[in-house]
Amino acid sequence: MSKFIGIIPARYESTRFPGKPLANIAGKPMIQRVYEQVSNSLESVIVATDDERIFETVISFGGRVVMTSRDHRSGTDRCYEAYLKACGSEDVVINIQGDEPFIKPSQIEILKTCFESTGTQIATLVKAFSGDTDFETLFNPNTPKVVLNGNNEAIYFSRSVIPYIMGKHHSEWLQAAVFYKHIGIYAYRADVLAKITSLPNSALEKAESLEQLRWIENGYRIKAGITCDETIGIDTPEDLVRAVNHYLSEVQIGKSEGQRGKSE
Repeated sequence: MSKFIGIIPARYESTRFPGKPLANIAGKPMIQRVYEQVSNSLESVIVATDDERIFETVISFGGRVVMTSRDHRSGTDRCYEAYLKACGSEDVVINIQGDEPFIKPSQIEILKTCFESTGTQIATLVKAFSGDTDFETLFNPNTPKVVLNGNNEAIYFSRSVIPYIMGKHHSEWLQAAVFYKHIGIYAYRADVLAKITSLPNSALEKAESLEQLRWIENGYRIKAGITCDETIGIDTPEDLVRAVNHYLSEVQIGKSEGQRGKSE
């Protein structure tokens, strides 16, 4: 049986939202919210950062954290350095985005089940766009799309809409095929992680600015776990406002259900 470690890459610098990991979400910094959510599913969790402020914040709430280089190309590279520094004995590394404070334990469990097959090298999550998705959302290049084969392995990721439906108007596409959005959480076997972090940038990766295309171009297989749960990533201060409102509404719903249960 595979042993898992969760690593949360967290940089302070961000073009659209500097200091994002320390943003306040209902009394706790975002990085703490992510850490606590992930800890519901994984016994071993580490934050990988390049900033002393984030480091000290994680220490202050009792989390595990390691300092990593400022020069990494991606969160994947940062994860591997953190894994080595933690002297991990786990054989699967799960890379959780530091701006996903509401990731659900069930989503992590879906990823873990992908490794019940010894042939799984890398795994990620996808979610089908609903039939009533508006076309602005479907065509948004900031929401990567993915096409799967019959084994639920990724054939290709793109910022464009894939597949293209020939002979039909865009308004009919969602009724003609299943379109999957990519949710940016990854899991890798440790030996595979060591190999993919040594690969040079690839042509497709540069074209789409999607690092997972480098792995596909080099022959690695990416298993897709399918989730029905939406995620709420935070890229801008405006996203943070929506996320806080979502959290407060979820808390209120939970209180209402608890009160209703007591009265029944």
